[in-house]
Amino acid sequence: MVYAFDSSTIELCLMLCPWATFHHGRGALKMHRLMDLRGSIPIFVRLTDGRVHDSKVMDKIPVEPNVYYLVDKGYVKFDSLYKHFHLKNAYFVTRAKDNMVYEILERRNVDPDGGLISDQTIRLTTVKTPSKHPDILRLVMYEDFSTGIVYGFLSNNFQLEALTIADLYRKRWQVELFFKWIKQPLHIKTSYGTSINAVFIQIWIAICDYLLLIIAKKQFMLEPSLHTISNSIGQILFKRGNIRDIFNQPTLSANVQEAEFVDQLSLW
Repeated sequence: MVYAFDSSTIELCLMLCPWATFHHGRGALKMHRLMDLRGSIPIFVRLTDGRVHDSKVMDKIPVEPNVYYLVDKGYVKFDSLYKHFHLKNAYFVTRAKDNMVYEILERRNVDPDGGLISDQTIRLTTVKTPSKHPDILRLVMYEDFSTGIVYGFLSNNFQLEALTIADLYRKRWQVELFFKWIKQPLHIKTSYGTSINAVFIQIWIAICDYLLLIIAKKQFMLEPSLHTISNSIGQILFKRGNIRDIFNQPTLSANVQEAEFVDQLSLW
């Protein structure tokens, strides 16, 4: 089980939405989400104004033992990582900050052909951080050969291979697929209302739409992509037809497809 937690900023017109004060005269809200990477499925979503720091919402997400949580370095609060994940027997993988101060307790051999530079057991040594995270940590240094950029990955897991730690973090990009979906196929590009309630309701409707489409795709074993299913349902939403026939048997005539759709949709 691998979850990715991240947030995205949705810009709003500050003149129309004065409640959405962000910074530099801009208006925005934030969508914080925890994604199940097995299917880009959101299992936790929280909407806040744009000024709420990402790390303040991390303590609100549900945590399961023996599960991996991927977070970027904007969420690196060592006390939260320790109390919210480590003490609950959950694993985290995040980016190490450049100014992190630590001592090296152990070095393990790595395969440089895979991009690995080092795999170390470390302990934080600044004045305050040891009290926030008193246990040891794992630091994996990895070079992306395509860009030449060196990354430091921080984790509390010592069982996985070092390259697996790096690969896990790269899976974080999937969390952006959901936000891209909310912004594009579900058309959350303009707001139909200006109050905080109106804007939040519009986004929640889009999230529910996304989840219903995922449920339909799984329950009826639909072959096309989620985007294709969404576009098709939008065109024949009030027609009658069999969902499986419409999406999995393209040889059926359009009239037959349209004639059988809503019966299945209503039952579902």
